[in-house]
Amino acid sequence: MTAPDEPAVLTERIGRSLVITLNRPKQLNAVNVAVTVGLAAALEEAKDDADIWTVIVTGAGRAFCAGADLKAVAGGEPLVAVGYEHFGWGGWVNHFIPKPIIAAVNGLARGGGTEIALASDLIVAQDTATLGLPEVSVGVMAVGGGAFRLPRQIPWKVGLEMLYTGEPMTAQRGLELGLISRVVETGTSVVEAALELADRINVNAPLSVQASKRVAYGVMDGQAILDAPWWEATTRETADMNASEDRKEGPRAFAEKRRPNWIGR
Repeated sequence: MTAPDEPAVLTERIGRSLVITLNRPKQLNAVNVAVTVGLAAALEEAKDDADIWTVIVTGAGRAFCAGADLKAVAGGEPLVAVGYEHFGWGGWVNHFIPKPIIAAVNGLARGGGTEIALASDLIVAQDTATLGLPEVSVGVMAVGGGAFRLPRQIPWKVGLEMLYTGEPMTAQRGLELGLISRVVETGTSVVEAALELADRINVNAPLSVQASKRVAYGVMDGQAILDAPWWEATTRETADMNASEDRKEGPRAFAEKRRPNWIGR
């Protein structure tokens, strides 16, 4: 359990890697403003430090990340921290750095948690981990890049099925589809497995690795320009969706613990 004065995000340098840990285990590492600021700062630390060559992100406790902290949102907190909008949801999903990022998915990843994993370059997962984008079940959509990254990173129709149904996939299924690089058995540290993979990267020339990542992502002036049209489409569709009656019904039904009554407008 996180103490009241304990940071929402922890960082630790291990060799040439920076390990970033979402540290709200009681809330299943759900993202609030403190997490957003912490993640953004950690990525900037990694980007600016020439001695950091790889980044690993993981979660404390039994979950990787359950997505947005809906209780915090209900209490008036914004989904994106003021001043960090250009980094995308969670201070992470549209925050390009040239250092390779490995998601060490130690447990449940849902919604924005899955989007953090999708925004990472590689995924290592515990065998009990699951990933999914359930937003459609509550009348919203995956606004953190999941709507375009998931179908691009696994077979197209499998990705669309996950988007349309909101149903999760197991770590083993993700391995079979090529989304996950390796699955770690229960009792074995997923962070240690991610560090082993990072060390395989870190034996190489860091500037060569970073240049390769920039080319792979189509980066110009520090931005992945290949993603720009998809971010624009996400913003446009989100605005239209937020004006609908179904957008109001979804959270209301969730709070009232009943099935939503969709009307399609």
